[in-house]
Amino acid sequence: MLKTIPEVIAQARESLTIIAAAEAVALAKEKNGVIIDVREPSEYAEKSAAGTINIPRGLLEMKMLQMYPNEAQPIFLHCATGARAIFSAEQLKRVGYQNVSVITSSLDDICNACC
Repeated sequence: MLKTIPEVIAQARESLTIIAAAEAVALAKEKNGVIIDVREPSEYAEKSAAGTINIPRGLLEMKMLQMYPNEAQPIFLHCATGARAIFSAEQLKRVGYQNVSVITSSLDDICNACC
């Protein structure tokens, strides 16, 4: 039986850590974490939060293993709607990252929290 994307996202959320933007920014600073925007580079160039790193969802696992080889480092993922961030978090957990959270706040809230 096929599932809709909202159904898949709802199911995935159950096993992920979901966090608000302000809390993610505070924890990233406190625990040497990284906030990653998984949108496409053109989206990131149009509007992005200060201090975030752009690694598109399609390249995430390969780039993360090169750039952030510590599986325990706190990683906070976001996108425009939360869907790509949720799928990205699932993938990072599959490759062994242990401290992955999804920021579900709006892009504006993330931009405001990062300033």
